[in-house]
Amino acid sequence: MSQESEVPFERARRVTSEESQEFRAAIADQFEIKLKKRGRPTKEEEEKYEPISIRLHPKILAWAKEEAKKREIGYQTVINKVLLEQIS
Repeated sequence: MSQESEVPFERARRVTSEESQEFRAAIADQFEIKLKKRGRPTKEEEEKYEPISIRLHPKILAWAKEEAKKREIGYQTVINKVLLEQIS
């Protein structure tokens, strides 16, 4: 049996972001549901995080990962919260 597709993918085009928004709105209207937005929420300018690289002692990292598992959040969030508590 042949598993070849009958869809001519070579003639397909990409969907624009505007079309995608229209599709989502149409689905929400038709099924009377509110679709969740995907991705990270937007933040105020002062809340934007700056990506950095830092070296931590293995014990600190193990503690943060263990705490994160208990709290069911990311370990970087745990480290960030502890540091924010220290400066407040």
